[in-house]
Order: sequence, then structure tokens, then C-alpha cells
Amino acid sequence: MTTGSGEGSGLRVLLVEDEATNRILLQAVLTRSPDERVRTAHLVSAETLAEARSQLNADRWDVIVLDVRLPDGNGLDLVPEIAARDGNRPRIIVWSASVLPHERAAALETGCDAFLGKPFQAEELLGLMASIAVPSGA
Repeated sequence: MTTGSGEGSGLRVLLVEDEATNRILLQAVLTRSPDERVRTAHLVSAETLAEARSQLNADRWDVIVLDVRLPDGNGLDLVPEIAARDGNRPRIIVWSASVLPHERAAALETGCDAFLGKPFQAEELLGLMASIAVPSGA
């Protein structure tokens, strides 16, 4: 899935999520943002860790929204891989239905920038996106 303008002031967002409903919901929320950078985001989806790694190698990203439970492994394994890369590190929002305190703490300990529990409030996601996201080259 690719949405948004792709160029300009919008953010480049990689959504790593295997559930189609969640991908559609995130896209719908972003397009209704009052923040133009978020509203015009170029959104690309990856449904597995393998697809996410391929996207990370192929392009640059400003924000990665990362699910924890994926068909081919734990999304949290990707966080240290991203941190080890040279260059501008994208901001990482881990979002998960696993919201118990120890699960949230484990996600934050990986070095991600924020944790968002599912289900989420649209305003919370948009606030996070606007507060942590800076387009590459800005």
C-alpha cells in the first residue's frame, strides 16, 4: 500500500503491520491529520519482517510504525537493526495489542521512540506523529 503525495513536505512512513484492517485504519487517520506533514505522508506498508527489511534497504524513512507480532517474527527485533544503521535514523513508534506494563517496558527498552497500544485513539497517534517526525532533509 502506498498513499500520500510521495514528495514535498510529507513524511515518509513505513508501516510494518500484517493486519489489513490496521493498515487501512492508520492510512485513514493520517489523511485526516491537521498537520500537513502527516496528512501528506507517503505511506508504504510491509506485512512481514522480511518485507520491512527489504523496504529499509531500498529507501529512506522518517517514521516507522512497527507491530510486534508479525508472521515471521517479533517486530521488536527490527529496532536494534535500525539503530545500528549509518545515517539518519528514522523515528520508531511501536504499536501493539500487548499492552501489559512489562510488555510496554520491553518495547521501550529496545530503543524505540514511542509506544502506542492497540486499540488507539486517533488523536494520540496523530500527536505522536507530529511530535517526533521530522522529514529527512528538513
